[in-house]
Amino acid sequence: MRRLRLRRAPRRPLERSSAGSARPARVLAATAAATVLALTASGCVTVHGELALVPAVTTTEAAQALADFTAAYNRADKAHDPALDAGRVTGPLGEINQAGLRSRAVTAPGGNPAHRPLELTDARFVVPRKAGWPRWFVADTDANRDVGRADADQRWVLVFVRNGPRQLWEVAHLLVLDPSAVPAFAEEDGYAVPVAADTDTLAVAPEDLGAEYVAYLKDGKPGPYAAGAHTSGWREGRQRTAKRPGLATQYIDRVTDQGDFAPLALRTKDGGALVFFATRHFERQTAAKGYRPKVPADVKALLTGEVKNTVTKEWVSNQVVQVKPKGTDRDAVTVVSRLQGVVGAAGS
Repeated sequence: MRRLRLRRAPRRPLERSSAGSARPARVLAATAAATVLALTASGCVTVHGELALVPAVTTTEAAQALADFTAAYNRADKAHDPALDAGRVTGPLGEINQAGLRSRAVTAPGGNPAHRPLELTDARFVVPRKAGWPRWFVADTDANRDVGRADADQRWVLVFVRNGPRQLWEVAHLLVLDPSAVPAFAEEDGYAVPVAADTDTLAVAPEDLGAEYVAYLKDGKPGPYAAGAHTSGWREGRQRTAKRPGLATQYIDRVTDQGDFAPLALRTKDGGALVFFATRHFERQTAAKGYRPKVPADVKALLTGEVKNTVTKEWVSNQVVQVKPKGTDRDAVTVVSRLQGVVGAAGS
């Protein structure tokens, strides 16, 4: 897979690897090896009376934002305290992260005895241009979480967003990707090309991906989504667990696309796009008369109400998809990766 040109970040290392060696971060304007996105919400900035497209961030600022996120993440994980990284996460990742920390604060109130500091190295930054706010950039990194695993070459891709000059950079999306699954990206003047949420150049507009996804999960009718673990495989798993002796499970799926949950897209060289978006899912379990559904400790920590014979779990799912150009009739959307987490539960 051909890499486009790189520009190096400052020589100061961002993190040290487990072997103790440090590698400088690298900035990537538009690359086939990085996962990138575009925030499509409207906004403009006046520069001497004109609207101007400007890089979202400098290389130094991007490296510092990644370092600040990593430090906050590690403090929160070590203490099981969501307040310690609340200012560094937002959108789907923020909701998943904060709920997970609240849960673990209950199940392990003394902190994390197994804490191992997260290290994000070999960072490649993708910096598109944008007029006004919000702005965004992507960090495509190597994480120390996959050391010793067969899929150790996978990358942690973090999407940073910022909604104003006085706000912090926050991570809205985090996904684990195989580098071979990342397409080649289009570029203009050395920068990645954002795609509008309502574009008519794709088989499915980014703003419609959530609705198409939840519709497929509900009825399974053929549509733009290709078969795979996060589409047909997910439906098949639900069908197997929907009815068990003494326990029935119902599923409700919802579109989640406002604010920092809005879909984010970037043009690929084949005329398609790579798109990040989020959805919300509810899993309602009802036990037979005289029984109660079992509630795991991590879910019970987030529970409101009393479980008499029903418990409803709420999940947030964060996914990245490849969308083919307009005119594609079959397998137009492929789910590349997905991360989900329980964010709430209610008993009745």
